[in-house]
Amino acid sequence: MAVRLLISVLIISLFSFTNASDPDPLQDFCVAIKDDEAKVFVNGKICKDPNMVCADDFFFPGLNMPGNTSNPLGSKVTPVNVNQLPGLNTLGISLVRIDYAPYGLNPPHTHPRATEVLVVVEGILFVGFVTSNPADPNVKNKLFTKTLYPGDVFVFPEGLIHFQFNVGKTNAVAVAGLSSQNPGVITIANAVFGSDPPINLDVLTKAFQVDANVIKYLQAQFWWNID
Repeated sequence: MAVRLLISVLIISLFSFTNASDPDPLQDFCVAIKDDEAKVFVNGKICKDPNMVCADDFFFPGLNMPGNTSNPLGSKVTPVNVNQLPGLNTLGISLVRIDYAPYGLNPPHTHPRATEVLVVVEGILFVGFVTSNPADPNVKNKLFTKTLYPGDVFVFPEGLIHFQFNVGKTNAVAVAGLSSQNPGVITIANAVFGSDPPINLDVLTKAFQVDANVIKYLQAQFWWNID
């Protein structure tokens, strides 16, 4: 398991690095300073003094440890982005480990700043993504889906809504590389029905063409973030 996971991480990292969406670095490295230690806010992270950089700034332990999937969705994302690994700053790459309980779901979501390349390490996943709105208003958004087995790789284009669902009776594990040090996540249901403050009821009833009671019910639910 550990060897396969390591190989998966290496392969995905190479894929992601070749298609990084972040700006190219202008020096060997720019280890990130924690936001609460920065004196100003910038688009990205401020660089740590190179003389203070150490090997641990480029190190993250424990990706071999399973995530806790004891939640309503039955999945857990363990991110390794610039917030966990400051040495990723300006390098345009990050990765995640995703654990799925039997029939666990990584719900429809999007990464606004990154393409994602996912490889299945264990289990069977049903995955897919939906295209952006077609130019022709009479044409529907197209759904692309695939059932993946260990060793299979699938790519989710930047910004498009996508998901993964464990269709097997055993746990599943996937590792994904993303083409940004900070890809961001927008979970669709959480953002629409669980925002704070809530989106105006009239807006959502008009948008979804349903009764206001349906929207009130959805807004009253607890929307679970798995990352």
